[in-house]
Amino acid sequence: MTNKLYSIGGGQMAEAIIRAFIKNKVFDKSDITVNDISDARRTLLENSYGIATSENLSNDDLAAADIIMIAVRPQDDLSSIAKKIKQSDTKAAIVSIVAGVTIDKLEHLLDIKDVALARIIPNTLTDTGFGYTGASLNDHIEKEQVDAFFKGFGKVEYIPEELIDTFTGYAVAGPNYVYNFYKDLCNAGVLAGLNRELANKLALENLKGAAAMLEQTGKHPSELLDINNSAGGVGINAQYELDNSDFSAGIQRAVMAAVRTTKELGK
Repeated sequence: MTNKLYSIGGGQMAEAIIRAFIKNKVFDKSDITVNDISDARRTLLENSYGIATSENLSNDDLAAADIIMIAVRPQDDLSSIAKKIKQSDTKAAIVSIVAGVTIDKLEHLLDIKDVALARIIPNTLTDTGFGYTGASLNDHIEKEQVDAFFKGFGKVEYIPEELIDTFTGYAVAGPNYVYNFYKDLCNAGVLAGLNRELANKLALENLKGAAAMLEQTGKHPSELLDINNSAGGVGINAQYELDNSDFSAGIQRAVMAAVRTTKELGK
C-alpha cells in the first residue's frame, strides 16, 4: 500500500475519506497532509485527526506523496493547482474527486507526460463501509496502484468515464431514495396507529432484513414478493395499492432527474 497522502482540499468529503483511512489503518495519521485555505477547516482536521495541514501548497509534500488527492470545488482555480503539481516534479498517482471535471481536462491542465490519473465519485456512505465509489482511470494508471486506496474508504466499481454521470445520479444519490422510502414508511406506521419510536424501529429492521434477503438468496425481488404475498392476503392487497400508485415511476423520474442534473453541472 502507498505510504503518503497529500490532499489538496479538506472539505467534508475529503474529511470523510481521511477519517476512514485512519480508522481502517490504510494510512498512518503522520503520513497524511491536507492543504486547505480555511483556517477553521485546518484547525478542525488537526484537532480531530492529528494530521498535518498547510495553508499553501508545498512542493516538498507534493513531491514526497504517493497519492495526491485533488478535493477542491470545480469553481476553484484548478489551473494554479495543476501548475504547482507539475512544478513539484511529483511521481504520485493523482486522484480527483472534483465534480464535473473530466480526465481529459485534468490531463490538459496538469500537462505531465504519462501522468497516472484517476477520477472518482465517492459515496456519502463512507463511514458505514457500504456504498460504491465510482472510479475511472486514464491510460497511465493501473488498478493495483489505487485499488487499496479506494477500498480504504468503502467499495469501488471501476467504470468507463462516460458512465460517471449516470453512476452519480443513481448510486451516489442512492441514499436519498432509501431515506425517502424509510421516512414515508415510518410515517405510514404512525398514520396506522404505531408510536414514532416503534414505527421507526420496525421499518429499519425490515429494510435491513429485506436487503439481507436479496443479498443472501440472490433472488429477484419479484420472487421474494411471491413468497410474501399469499392469495387474497395482507401483502398482495398492499401490493395492489403500490401497483396502482406512482411509486415506481416516481423513483425512476427521481433517478433520471439526478442523472440529468449531474450532466448539466459538468458542462
